[in-house]
Amino acid sequence: MITAGDFRNGVTFEMEGNVYQIVEFQHVKPGKGAAFVRTKLKNVINGGVVEKTFRPTDKMPKAHIERKDMEYLYNDGELYYFMDQESYEQMPLNADQLGDALRFVKENMLVKILSFKGNVFGVEPPNFVELQVTETEPGVKGDTATGATKPATLETGAQINVPLFIDQGDMIRVDTRTGEYMERA
Repeated sequence: MITAGDFRNGVTFEMEGNVYQIVEFQHVKPGKGAAFVRTKLKNVINGGVVEKTFRPTDKMPKAHIERKDMEYLYNDGELYYFMDQESYEQMPLNADQLGDALRFVKENMLVKILSFKGNVFGVEPPNFVELQVTETEPGVKGDTATGATKPATLETGAQINVPLFIDQGDMIRVDTRTGEYMERA
């Protein structure tokens, strides 16, 4: 069991027959009245997001999410194929099960497949990945002191903002949790 006072981002629990993951939480102590915990929850099975308020003493059963390392192989248009690193079995998943998690994943990259009671509901890419910039406008000399950014397309097709000194063909490190440029690789 987990109490609402122990909520943190990423924690999963069961409530009303569904499994929820905490996206955001905030402990609120008003000047008058009892404290409460305001949360934004994501249903891990269907992807719906709800906002709910809890008392800090509310208890929920913790949900055990299985995370299994698998290698992303390829996409055939409809299905994405992953290979188990131990048994070498391939698992096809459709885009509905993956969401936008694959926007920073390229072929032959290791990811974690998330499942609850045998039902796959998501993919967790590594926290940091190195990708090549395939398309961006050239930087203008002298513009680097302002900290300005420009849009860039990565080899996976994802679009992010990068500093002006990044050029087409550069390898960069991206934080997959936030989708932000970290540094040159």
